[in-house]
Amino acid sequence: MQSSSGSTSTNTITRHVPVLLQEVLEVLNIQEDDVVLDATLGGGGHAKAFTQHLGKSGHLIGFDVDSGALARARGQLSDVKPQVTLIHDNFRSVSAKLSEYGIQGIDKALFDLGWSSDQLEVSGRGFSFEREELLQMTLSDSVTEETLTALEIINTWQEESIADILYGWGGERFSRRIARAIVAARKESPIETTSQLVEIVTRAVPAAQRRGKRNPATKTFQALRIAVNDGLGALKDTLQALPHIIHDRAVVAFLTFHSLEDKVVKETFRTWAKEGIGSMVTKKPISPSALEVRQNPRSRSAKLRAFTFTHYAKDN
Repeated sequence: MQSSSGSTSTNTITRHVPVLLQEVLEVLNIQEDDVVLDATLGGGGHAKAFTQHLGKSGHLIGFDVDSGALARARGQLSDVKPQVTLIHDNFRSVSAKLSEYGIQGIDKALFDLGWSSDQLEVSGRGFSFEREELLQMTLSDSVTEETLTALEIINTWQEESIADILYGWGGERFSRRIARAIVAARKESPIETTSQLVEIVTRAVPAAQRRGKRNPATKTFQALRIAVNDGLGALKDTLQALPHIIHDRAVVAFLTFHSLEDKVVKETFRTWAKEGIGSMVTKKPISPSALEVRQNPRSRSAKLRAFTFTHYAKDN
């Protein structure tokens, strides 16, 4: 098994349950000799299922910026038939990395834009409001003075800028009230932990919102995760590169969990179809069944879209 990361770990147990697994397998229709890209390995659940459809002539390529996710995936994929290449990088670097590894193109690809249970529950980086942790929220292992963190956004950004990301990337309709409360609270003392932020948000929203099924801080944390890791920027960069790194008849699938991400994918697919380089596998996105949502509540907002390329743009 090839890997661009030299780190090793015995922590190969994953808590993550892959979302829409059977539906993903159906739209990708993986063949034994395919070159398959899992752009966000996470717990390795989708990747493991892909290898069960690949033969010895197949090749699985997995990306993840989180070395812990790579270690868990490595444990999941230690005894599979196909060649496996694991790459410690963000999927926005897919074009450069495929070239670096001498990989000519891909036949099937999955971009799962959700957050794995391992990241939310055991990363120690403040992704989840359900755990008491420092407000870091970076997927990358290496944090320098230049690395943007949730701590920096919450404690240094202007009130208007905080409100803008809460509304734009979290869909938080009380973004202005929350941003105002954050700025007021940080004047008293720095906001450093998840519990501090949850308390501030909870006090800022109307009482009716505190009694709902969802934690009032859900959208705030979602917005901060996207802002810190430039999720939308990485998605747009990758969509621009994809037509140049695929084989003819390739199929790419995207699992989104946020309306903005889904909108970007949908509009790009429509553009590709108008350009005549392929077609959407389904006109409407595929959503999880009621049973899956009951078994895995984090799947409730998932949308699966797929696109089949009939022509590729490598020479364009």
